Amino acid sequence: MGLLLFPGDGNVNSPDVDWSSSGFSAFRTWLAQAEGFVLADMYGFGGERPWSSVSTTLEPLLDHPDDAGPDLTSAQCVAMLPRLEAIIDQQDGSDPVARRHVDDARRLIAVMRVCREKDVDLYFG
Repeated sequence: MGLLLFPGDGNVNSPDVDWSSSGFSAFRTWLAQAEGFVLADMYGFGGERPWSSVSTTLEPLLDHPDDAGPDLTSAQCVAMLPRLEAIIDQQDGSDPVARRHVDDARRLIAVMRVCREKDVDLYFG
């Protein structure tokens, strides 16, 4: 089973980003590491650490159910964009796994920019 993230603008030509379930898990694990914590330590991911103990604008994406849950608002996308862009800028490109995550982050950023520009939610499907 996979996951597709896309803008709720009704335009089938809008960008989207997709992952397998394990791919989305790996992507979020990588983002959490960039934010300075271990995702597996967090409540809801096998650990006991509460989300209130970390400070990241990426929390709506990181602490989102894999297969359903609420869509992310345009405002949440706007808040996350600068941090996603900063994480990409910090990568040196030497690690092939990180390069894959950077490519995925770029695709997610493109989707989030559409959400921002059209003031629409980011849908999880």
